[in-house]
Amino acid sequence: MLIVRATKKLLRLAGPSTAPDDDRGTTLLGPWYATVMFWRPRVVLLVNEATLLPVLLPMAPAATLTGRVGEQISAVLTAHGVPAAILDQERLHMRTARLGVTANRSVVGVMVDFARLAEIHHNASAVDLIALAVRLASTPCSPLYGGNISPDRELAATVQAIGT
Repeated sequence: MLIVRATKKLLRLAGPSTAPDDDRGTTLLGPWYATVMFWRPRVVLLVNEATLLPVLLPMAPAATLTGRVGEQISAVLTAHGVPAAILDQERLHMRTARLGVTANRSVVGVMVDFARLAEIHHNASAVDLIALAVRLASTPCSPLYGGNISPDRELAATVQAIGT
């Protein structure tokens, strides 16, 4: 099961919290944090708690958001070259998703920074959300300074650790 820790803004639009505060889900990468960006059309920004990897996906229709999150995460992981065996395992665990409330202020802060950067880089007329997410993933993040510095490098190190 995939746990998506959503901001209050997103919970108002996508539905109530159904995941307990201590639930980490069953995915290899752990919980994801999410907020809504009020672009036209609206976009959801997700950030992985462990790697700080960003993912962007369309908000509409909000009723199917939890059903679509896993597909977009898989697409971004594929763009980062995650091996098929790990992708298949993540897809299996992401078939069901539950919304919860945010619990890690550091990840929320990184998510705010990514939202600002995405605002600068996006072109409202023709935005490729996967390409923008991959671009954001190369951004240095202060919680990662002691190790791999950027989410794309942290993902690569995590995938290598899982694969061994």
